[in-house]
Amino acid sequence: MAPITILVFYILFITSMGEVENPDSAALLALKTAIDPQNKLSWRQGTDPCTWEGVKECMLGRVTKLVVENYGLTGHIDGNTLARLDQLRVLSFKLNNLSGQIPNTMSKLVNLKSLYLNNNLLSGKFPASLTSLHRLKIIVLSGNSLSGEIPPSLAHLQRLYVLYLDSNKFVGQIPAINQTSLKFLNLSNNLLSGEIPKTSALMQFNKSSFSANVNLCGPQIGLECNPNAPAMSPALSLLPTHQHHHRRLSRKAKILIAAICGGVLVLILLVACLLLLVLRLHKRNRSSNTTVDKEVPQAETAAVERHEREKGEPSSGRGGGGGGGGRGGFSWEGEKLGKLVFIGDQVMSYSLEDLLKASAETLGRGTIGSTYKAVMESGYIVTVKRLKDARYPKVEEFRSQVEVLGRLNHPNLVPLRAYFQAKEERLLVFDYFPNGSLFSLIHGNRPSGGGKPLHWTSCLKIAEDLATGLLYIHQNFGLVHGNLKSSNVLLGSDFESCLTDYGLQSFRNPESTEEPSAASLFYRAPECRDPRKLPTQLADVYSFGVLLLELMTGKTPFQDLVQEHGTDIPKWVRSVREEETESGEGSSGNETSEEKLSALLNIAMTCVGVVPDNRPQMKEVLRMIRDTRAEAQISSNNSSDHSPGRWSDTVQSLPREEQSSI
Repeated sequence: MAPITILVFYILFITSMGEVENPDSAALLALKTAIDPQNKLSWRQGTDPCTWEGVKECMLGRVTKLVVENYGLTGHIDGNTLARLDQLRVLSFKLNNLSGQIPNTMSKLVNLKSLYLNNNLLSGKFPASLTSLHRLKIIVLSGNSLSGEIPPSLAHLQRLYVLYLDSNKFVGQIPAINQTSLKFLNLSNNLLSGEIPKTSALMQFNKSSFSANVNLCGPQIGLECNPNAPAMSPALSLLPTHQHHHRRLSRKAKILIAAICGGVLVLILLVACLLLLVLRLHKRNRSSNTTVDKEVPQAETAAVERHEREKGEPSSGRGGGGGGGGRGGFSWEGEKLGKLVFIGDQVMSYSLEDLLKASAETLGRGTIGSTYKAVMESGYIVTVKRLKDARYPKVEEFRSQVEVLGRLNHPNLVPLRAYFQAKEERLLVFDYFPNGSLFSLIHGNRPSGGGKPLHWTSCLKIAEDLATGLLYIHQNFGLVHGNLKSSNVLLGSDFESCLTDYGLQSFRNPESTEEPSAASLFYRAPECRDPRKLPTQLADVYSFGVLLLELMTGKTPFQDLVQEHGTDIPKWVRSVREEETESGEGSSGNETSEEKLSALLNIAMTCVGVVPDNRPQMKEVLRMIRDTRAEAQISSNNSSDHSPGRWSDTVQSLPREEQSSI
């Protein structure tokens, strides 16, 4: 009877636990009382908070993403209540009418990654507690009435990716922020003063990031700092220093000075006219003798440059930094053919001239175009995508599509910074990622693509990064990636996985019948392997599933996995990992590893379904991955198999390319 009694007790315990109110429910209702006196949020006690409006994501019943935007909320943010939501990853109260100070209890939100409080009525100082949140990547506090100094402790946020503090009342100097992860910055429309620090992170931003701060100086805004300049009130600075001296000049002296200046000016004009006449006569004589001789080499030069463009190589005839071994200068500009257009309001610290003088190294070629690493004379590096067919789409359509891609802003996407289009050229400019690609992480320098399976903790981390970025693409403008594969996943400064080459299939000539390479073909869903078929979001899900299998096996999809193995894919994956385990590599072999690998394998299998309608949406895929990862973290806390160490071991062995000095 004892076992039965224990079983009954266990069932009653589980049942009673299910009736306990979600701890986040009470916290959210208390928060609503503070910020929603007009009762605009329809949150109700006794219901599941994960179904409430504004609660975008939950993990194991806890709220991880709270987005309550443009509700007209008023009142103050209750810091003690907010601190109880300690599983939050994303918090957004932007476009409301919240007032008061940002609470210092934000330091208790230890999992917070993104904070959006812009366009409210918030006041007070920058909350120093934010700088203790080491996972924080995005801080957007624009359009408030925040004052005081920007704390130097912001430099402690090593993952900081976006910092928008514009349109506030911040004073003092800009701290020496120098995180390599920082890609977006706006400190404009404040009361900042002094010299902008010349750190590599801050040197990559241009005037738009610092404008409307009248007392700032530095090369970023093209204004030299003069440390010896005496302090002077604005009223006095409008008067000439020696005004009293000029008043003493006699009328006769003024006439004499004017006469001398006039005589010098007339003499200069006469000399200039004489020189122009001589040059014109010389040019006429020279052109009559050499016109025929010059026509042939000019035609040959044009033909060579056109041939180089057709091959997809940068011309080496002009431009700086030319050399052998796949390196050359960008030189397709021509005069008045186009301009470098920066995406959005932010202008980077390089120009078209800088880009055209850059040395270029080929990184890869595909059906859409070729990719280059462009090293500018300043040492700043960008990635340039040169599209293969500059005739499609038409100019206006191309511009609108690029602007859409440029509005995508997510930590797991490689940001598009600028574009250039001319008569026969179209370029896309992205940030350069020196840590390489996911393909390199898995396969190293093996040209055959045969690598080692990653540890399950690494697989889960990469899977969550990719699923998060892919879902963001799908949820914005109905876009698709269209070319998801391990070589199109780059590793960020914190070795986060970032998608690149997203949304570029629309730039492909629809009449082209060029087949993708064998290395790319089997990432594609069966229904999209015909080059005339447009990719879909469900086709992205299929590619994601193949990528998961690559993570777990270290094998590139050199064959059609579904056709080759069918329902035996799980058996094939386990056999590959067992081979690595026997050789002392790969899986750790413990129960936690097997459970989590099985869970991830099941997710991959649902993604690679042959019938598109049988595949899950990315939102569901991400939920399954996060649930699996949360359970894995709980399991690893009770074992010696710690996730952070395993992931660190994986990336520490990866050879890094040195960061460029900007």
